[in-house]
Amino acid sequence: MASELEPVATLLQRELGLGEPFRDPGVAEFGLENVVFAIGDCFLEVVSPTRAGTAAGRQLERAGGDGGYMALFDLEDLGAARERAEREGVRTVWRIDLPDISGTHMHPVDLRGAIVSLDESRPFGTWRWGGPEWTGRRGAGAEGRLRGLTVAVEAPAEVASRWGAVLGLAVQDGAEPRLTTSDGAVVRFVPAAAGNGVEQIVEIALALPAQVRAGRERLEIGGATLALSDE
Repeated sequence: MASELEPVATLLQRELGLGEPFRDPGVAEFGLENVVFAIGDCFLEVVSPTRAGTAAGRQLERAGGDGGYMALFDLEDLGAARERAEREGVRTVWRIDLPDISGTHMHPVDLRGAIVSLDESRPFGTWRWGGPEWTGRRGAGAEGRLRGLTVAVEAPAEVASRWGAVLGLAVQDGAEPRLTTSDGAVVRFVPAAAGNGVEQIVEIALALPAQVRAGRERLEIGGATLALSDE
């Protein structure tokens, strides 16, 4: 999430060796503009408000700048996840069911740390939100893969348990509780920065080809840290 879309999009594309992004006109419904970059079989999206009073704009104000605010999960059994969310008392703020994909945005007050989207693509692994190349079929992303996210919250253990209950994932307890998805990506929960207390995604872990990574371990782009490793 960025106050200005193009500078962040340009940096991501250049520094991570990404292809041309998809720009989804559908996000105008939320008062946003976006770019969506495919990397491996996952996606990095940057959104920016185009009008006042949006959820993204309010988050920018709370955070005092750019940062990560949404995590989307492609699930093989969305119906079960929706039922778990209902049992946990997690409210739905947006829902859509199309022939090739379903999406469900959960209320960030109930899950904390980010807007969590529970999705189900059909066939599994396709992704309408990534553009025509991914609609009803698998496209080709840039070399690399998403290895995980770090979410800063005021109560890491509590929030990890909440996310795990909705996603159907076991929590690995510890100083930094974590969830591991079926494809091995790790969602880690850490304390919100002292004196700041803003709950948001603060780090994205990416595996990149050696020639793209170029020995770098960390980048700071769009208010988030990109933790880099070799593919």
